[in-house]
Amino acid sequence: MQLSAKAGDAIRRGSLKIRVVRNGMFQQLTFTVKRVQLGNVTYVELATDRQVDLSELTRVAEEFGLPVEAQNGRAFPEGTSATDFAGL
Repeated sequence: MQLSAKAGDAIRRGSLKIRVVRNGMFQQLTFTVKRVQLGNVTYVELATDRQVDLSELTRVAEEFGLPVEAQNGRAFPEGTSATDFAGL
């Protein structure tokens, strides 16, 4: 799978601040790159320990081209699954 420039930059940095709508207000949250074990496969995702609306998680996943996890759920870019991000 071909990564976008934003996704490559996020993986290289290890973390980044992303502006999201949370509880009706704009906030900047720190998302860290996390490696998740799923069976024999390890994949990369952006994670935060805060609760974020699922619609915002989906928007961030689409914008950065990486799976995104928050305290209340996980979102993948449209048409992808965990195996698409294995080995990054």
